[in-house]
Amino acid sequence: MQETVTEFRQLDLADTLLSALDSMGFVSPTPIQAASIPLLLTGTDALGKAQTGTGKTAAFSLPVLNKINLSQHKPQAIVMAPTRELAIQVAAEIKVLGQNIKGLKVLEIYGGASIVDQMRALKNGAHIVVGTPGRVKDLITRKQLHLDEVSTFVLDEADEMLKMGFVDDVTWIMEQAPETAQRVLFSATMPPIVKEIVDRFLRDPARIDVAGENRTVAQVSQQFWIVKGVEKDEAMSRLLETENTDASIVFVRTRQDTERLADWLSSRGFKAAALHGDIPQSLRERTVDHIKRGVIDILVATDVVARGLDVARITHVFNYDIPFDVESYIHRIGRTGRAGREGKAILLVRTNQIRMLRTIERVTKSRMEEIQLPLRDLVAASRLNRLGEELAAQKEQTNVDAFVELVAKLQESIDVDAATLAAMLLQRQQGNRPLFYKGPDPMLAAIERESQRRERRGDRDDRGDRRGDRPDRGERRGDRPERGGERGERRTFNSADWDTYQLQVGREQGVQVKDIVGAIANELGLSKEFIGAIKLAPSHTFVQLPKKMTAEVTAQLKKLRIRQNDVQAVVVEGEVLREHRPRTGNRDANRSGGERTGHRGSRDGNREGNRGGERGGERRFDRNRGNDTRGGYRGNRDGAAARPAGDRKPRTDA
Repeated sequence: MQETVTEFRQLDLADTLLSALDSMGFVSPTPIQAASIPLLLTGTDALGKAQTGTGKTAAFSLPVLNKINLSQHKPQAIVMAPTRELAIQVAAEIKVLGQNIKGLKVLEIYGGASIVDQMRALKNGAHIVVGTPGRVKDLITRKQLHLDEVSTFVLDEADEMLKMGFVDDVTWIMEQAPETAQRVLFSATMPPIVKEIVDRFLRDPARIDVAGENRTVAQVSQQFWIVKGVEKDEAMSRLLETENTDASIVFVRTRQDTERLADWLSSRGFKAAALHGDIPQSLRERTVDHIKRGVIDILVATDVVARGLDVARITHVFNYDIPFDVESYIHRIGRTGRAGREGKAILLVRTNQIRMLRTIERVTKSRMEEIQLPLRDLVAASRLNRLGEELAAQKEQTNVDAFVELVAKLQESIDVDAATLAAMLLQRQQGNRPLFYKGPDPMLAAIERESQRRERRGDRDDRGDRRGDRPDRGERRGDRPERGGERGERRTFNSADWDTYQLQVGREQGVQVKDIVGAIANELGLSKEFIGAIKLAPSHTFVQLPKKMTAEVTAQLKKLRIRQNDVQAVVVEGEVLREHRPRTGNRDANRSGGERTGHRGSRDGNREGNRGGERGGERRFDRNRGNDTRGGYRGNRDGAAARPAGDRKPRTDA
């Protein structure tokens, strides 16, 4: 079907929908639309795999709208999205597609908005409900949202929804769905948790896969800059001033950084605003509206709140912080280059993050271009050019005769010539953004040092990661400095990068290391680079996780469950685990086998101790040393010699 459908008019869609598509200028469907719409019109369950920005919303919305019965006032379709922003975006697109269906009611429901107003709207009738799982479940529980007439359930961006911790809510809602309802699931990736939902709730689904085309990545020019010479704030300022941007999104990891960086940019004359999960919904909606209308030009945002944003003005995405996983990177750059438009993405990457950069390139099958940061003189020239353009436009539009008289009076009163007076006014105009700089640019020295290093090393890799193509050596020497790094950045990881969390589950609950890793990877969305050492004990587990996790990830960690047990994660102080080192081999295992305080009388116990395994009733595991999932403690039978966790007090502010 996908091969033959070249126009929407070839599909069995109502005239009201075709006329709306014509008015919007849409003639030909995207691949995901051409493949999905004919199948969904038949009522079959479907599993669609496609990246963001490929037209998924219209792919499921048009079939839903095509079978709406306006005489029924209870919801006939439920669409669930992972975030409020995406729910709003999806509802808005459905309304536009259904603009010619008289009497159509589309309702968006999500947390952060008045539930009373949403209950009132449901009572007045709604044909299609678009919402987040938490609020949908809440309204079903309150018997305000009725599912008896629902004929279609849609899960949009299912991988992100489940990764954010909505597994229980989604499962519960799907259990309430009528047996006859059509179930449609769209996802960019297919992790195990998504497959479980598919296997459990979708009935012999049709499978549609256009993710391999990676249209999002193809539409976006990707570049990176290795952080050196200046701080990242200064780097962002230079890039924003020299790139030909209209509107931009700057992605950071934490809500604190959104506020800090937005304030820093605003103080230097940029029209910037922060966007994160703790901002009230009304303010978030107003901020998005402001960037659409040009009131602001830069959004400094965290990953989750920017999910689903579709703003035509966004020409650039800046990754101030590298994301934790490739899927997040794809979703980030998907905010630009949408609907056939071209976009640009620039990543700021530290030398100890080169491996993650390589992973992104490998998974997306793309190659990023390394760039040099613009020098200060180029930034100053850009500012002067912009000022000249603004003055030229003002000259054509404004009468300045009155100001000419003021200039004459000022010349007379302070006894200066016109050129000197103009220079004085220009000096005041520049504010915190000087039109020229004094002294050497620190970037020049950094570039010279980099050039000398590359010459000494024979220019083996002109992109800064000397071991990117030789992972076997990188793993053996993981505690050595990254060869493309600056002096002073001596290790890939150090103790300042990690917090140690105590999870209240252990071997007594049947938990194994693979359970810990799987839960963190699936529920928190952290890839293996961001899971440190793991130390499994009978009643608890210690695990290293990055200090700079987003607020959303930290909140999900607190709700994490492993083998049906709440982990109750808390940060602990003290030397619970050694500094995380991504190494392999027996030498490393022997060094970090644990405290030497355990019972050593048993032959089995000695054998395990010599292996660097468990001593004193606890066992250490480092993901980067191999997937050792051997069984329980074989030394001291009761584990009494283990060092108690009670002398390490949890931090209550975790």
